[in-house]
Amino acid sequence: MSNTIENESDTLELGDKTVHRLGFGAMRLCGDAIIGPPEDEETAREVVQHAVDCGVDFMDTADSYGPGVSERLIGETIGDPDDVLVATKAGLLRNREGEWLAHGEPDYIRNQVLASLDRLRTDTIDLYQFHRPDPDTPFENSVQTFAELKDEGLVDQVGVSNVSVEQLETAREHVDVATVQNRYNVGDRSNADVLEVCAENDIGFIPWAPIDGDDLEKHGDLLDEIADAHDATRRQVGLAWLLERSDVILPIPGTSDPDHLESNVAASRLSLDDEEVQRLTDIAE
Repeated sequence: MSNTIENESDTLELGDKTVHRLGFGAMRLCGDAIIGPPEDEETAREVVQHAVDCGVDFMDTADSYGPGVSERLIGETIGDPDDVLVATKAGLLRNREGEWLAHGEPDYIRNQVLASLDRLRTDTIDLYQFHRPDPDTPFENSVQTFAELKDEGLVDQVGVSNVSVEQLETAREHVDVATVQNRYNVGDRSNADVLEVCAENDIGFIPWAPIDGDDLEKHGDLLDEIADAHDATRRQVGLAWLLERSDVILPIPGTSDPDHLESNVAASRLSLDDEEVQRLTDIAE
């Protein structure tokens, strides 16, 4: 399979930009446990540039990846190109033990957007996502802050992540929600109800952990059977199923390895037949 995205019709509109429905998740550009810089920063930059060269025009990162490392590497490598939509997130802190701690206090979000703008070397963040609802901060207060950042021109589009259907509907009362980023893959359909709302309202759905190894292992025999029929890999089949599942799904497989990147991109050209799609759909429903 080719190592470039060739299906120009398989796209998704996000505001005034149109992107291919296979992006790049930049979390793995960091060091171990997503803390600190990678062992080889030059290779990390090469992966970012190679993603663009392969036709990837949607990149997803967050201020908490590193923290700050992933955003910095993207900014240093590609800056603010017109033909790549760079999405980032705010709303999670990292403590010394590496735990992910929700923090949606409005003043914090306002401080973080300035840091993200600087690291990404841009004047406006293409897509700014609320990383996770904070139980200690009213959800509406956090979302309203994102809406204000959009009104002020610091943010072009707003997204939410790790939300329920109820929280998504609440967010939509305060701002035009462009995307939702929730966990979803072949083996984990726990957010199927949120995906349904997104599909009904033309909201982009970005599944995180789109090819999680443990989730794929649950149904490894079927995935391997289909993969063998297409001279593909289990992970490529998992990505291809996501692309077939809904026209609003935009997977963002992440890697720090150029070869893995090419393998992920090649999945955009893998065509599953209707029976294969249905067999994969039925295993968790």
